[in-house]
Amino acid sequence: MNPRRKKRLTIVTSMIIGLGVVAGLVLYALSQNIDLFYKPSEIYNGKQDTGLKAINGQRLRIGGLVVPGSVNRNSESLKVSFKLADMRMPISFSETDATVTVSYDGILPDLFREGQGIVANGILVNGNIIEASEVLAKHDENYMPRELLDDAVEKPANSSYSKNLLETTY
Repeated sequence: MNPRRKKRLTIVTSMIIGLGVVAGLVLYALSQNIDLFYKPSEIYNGKQDTGLKAINGQRLRIGGLVVPGSVNRNSESLKVSFKLADMRMPISFSETDATVTVSYDGILPDLFREGQGIVANGILVNGNIIEASEVLAKHDENYMPRELLDDAVEKPANSSYSKNLLETTY
């Protein structure tokens, strides 16, 4: 092999190895910043399609309805905790529903209330307790998070929600 060809081979090999290292680092960084979306029942049972269960310390997003009577506010700080249940149409709650406790230290959105659909970003701390870093509430009466839209079961005819209306809010 002549020296010129050997030099080209070395350069091409170095470039391929460099690109491989960069691609590996990018994939590693992306995997550290991914937030998987869960419903409260999926925290207990795992994802419906994969069976994947959330583990303690995992960053995740959880969406559902705030259970009425579950909001507890600390009078001396901004800490608040509440329970989330799966979203169902028509909106209803049962004692047997899988619920997840969300703990949040900060100012809640103005539209936050019991029976309201929300999405919280945070870390699963212990089984069914989530330390939220962000809580998002729906912004008007027609909005529903895309992840929860797919989960909502069929509605009765007198419900104020329309599947067509929900799908066109994007």
